[in-house]
Amino acid sequence: MTTPKHYDRIAFVASPSAEAQAALKQLAELYGNCNPATADVVVALGGDGLMLQTLHDHMRSGKPIYGMHRGTVGFLMNEFSTVDLRERLGAAQESLIHPLLMRATDVNGTVHIHHAINEVALFRQSYQAARLRILVDERERMPELVADGVLVATPAGSTAYNLSVQGPILPINAALLAMTPISAFRPRRWRGALLPNTAYVIIEVLEGDKRPVAAVADHDEVRDVRRVEVLSDKTISMRMLFDPGHSLEERILREQFGY
Repeated sequence: MTTPKHYDRIAFVASPSAEAQAALKQLAELYGNCNPATADVVVALGGDGLMLQTLHDHMRSGKPIYGMHRGTVGFLMNEFSTVDLRERLGAAQESLIHPLLMRATDVNGTVHIHHAINEVALFRQSYQAARLRILVDERERMPELVADGVLVATPAGSTAYNLSVQGPILPINAALLAMTPISAFRPRRWRGALLPNTAYVIIEVLEGDKRPVAAVADHDEVRDVRRVEVLSDKTISMRMLFDPGHSLEERILREQFGY
C-alpha cells in the first residue's frame, strides 16, 4: 500500500500525562486538531500504552496511525518534534499489521470476543499452576502444559511481554505467531513454538474449578475461562507510520542484536 504524499487533516490524541498534554496543545496550535472521524491521519502522543489504545480505537477505520514519544516506553513511537510534521508524515514508511482475535468461553458458557495487537495470554488466577491442553488446527499438540500460563504473540508484540518470558523476536513481516510458555513446570524444557499465522489455536483449561485461569487480549481480561481460541484476524489491517530508518521492521531487527 502506498503512503499518501499529503496529510492535510490531522487528529491528535494524547495520554493524560502533563508532558503529553503540553505536546497536544502545542501541536494543535500549529497544525489544528481535526475530529478523528474526518482526519487523514491520527497522531498519538504518549507511550506504547497509548499507541495500543489508539490502534484499538481506530482498528477498523483504515486510518494510518503515527505515534510520537511523550510517555514511558516508546518502542512503537517516533521521536517527538513539532517541526515540519506534515512533511514527516508524508515521508513516513508504513507497516501493516493484523490483530489476533480471541474467543474465550468462561465457566458459565459465556463467549467473550476481543482483539489483541500484541498478544493473547492465559494466566493462573491462584497459587496453583494452570493445567492447559493445547491444540493447533484442531489437532492436539500438547496434552498437558503445567505452567503459570502461556501466550500467543504477533510479530508486533513479540518484543513486548513475549520477549520478557524468553520468547523469540519475530520480524514484523514474518508470517508467524509465537507461542511461549510462562514459567513452564511440565514439560520443563519446553520453550514454545513458532506457528504459521494461519494457525487456529485452541487452549483448554484442565481442572478449571481447582486451578482457575484468566485470559487477556492486550488489556481486555476474561476470568475463569475454560476454553480460549486464538487466530489472526486478516479482515482487519492496521497502518502504522514510522520515520525513515526507524521503521518497526528496523526496530525489531535491532532488538534481535541487543541494541
